[in-house]
Amino acid sequence: MNLAVDVGNTRVKVAVFEKDKVVGLLVFNRVVIISELKKIIKKHKISSAIISSVAILPPNKLKKLEEMVPFLFVSSQTNVPFKNLYSTPKTLGVDRIALVCGAVSKFPQKNVLIIDAGTCITYDFVNEKQEYLGGAISPGIKIRYKSLNNYTSKLPLLNTKEPVGFIGKSTEESINSGVVNGVIQEIEGIINQYKKKYTDLTVVLTGGDTIFLSKQLKSSIFANQNFLLEGLNGILIFNNK
Repeated sequence: MNLAVDVGNTRVKVAVFEKDKVVGLLVFNRVVIISELKKIIKKHKISSAIISSVAILPPNKLKKLEEMVPFLFVSSQTNVPFKNLYSTPKTLGVDRIALVCGAVSKFPQKNVLIIDAGTCITYDFVNEKQEYLGGAISPGIKIRYKSLNNYTSKLPLLNTKEPVGFIGKSTEESINSGVVNGVIQEIEGIINQYKKKYTDLTVVLTGGDTIFLSKQLKSSIFANQNFLLEGLNGILIFNNK
């Protein structure tokens, strides 16, 4: 069994794989990462594991992890099944590396745009030659709601909500329309930009806002909340060959 671990700033997402098939999914707070991973490794008899982390893990925790099972820690130096043409490869986030690996594993020899809608919305493109060209980063939905509240004196902080229409008839409706429709139009616009240059384009939507956004997008997409974890497993398989 393989173990893929995605460490965020607060939460840890974990998937257990039997070859390339997900057999278990868990989410827990980063504070309990060691105790939770111990349980998972024992229960599923994990033989190989991979971890990507956007947060800094203390050296003592890293040592404990490596004592449990061989761990591959994703970095800019990790062997990956694509050619990285990013002009600053060392600054490319490990989460984005995993997403691109997922794309080349799931859609070989395809032009793929991966959209990760989480805290930030990231756009990553890999072409049919398995060359990663780069992408874009913009504020996610929650950041947009918070910024309207933080940088004004009277606008309230709202939770994410589907707009009743594109014309807001109250302050709350106007904020929801501006934020959500703004994100939808951004995503649709960027997809169309890529389609003009790459007619045979596969689009993948992932991240925490996948379900919410996929219902409203008109473009044909593959929605998969576990795409990053699947990409991590693909890196692990690639390095274990």
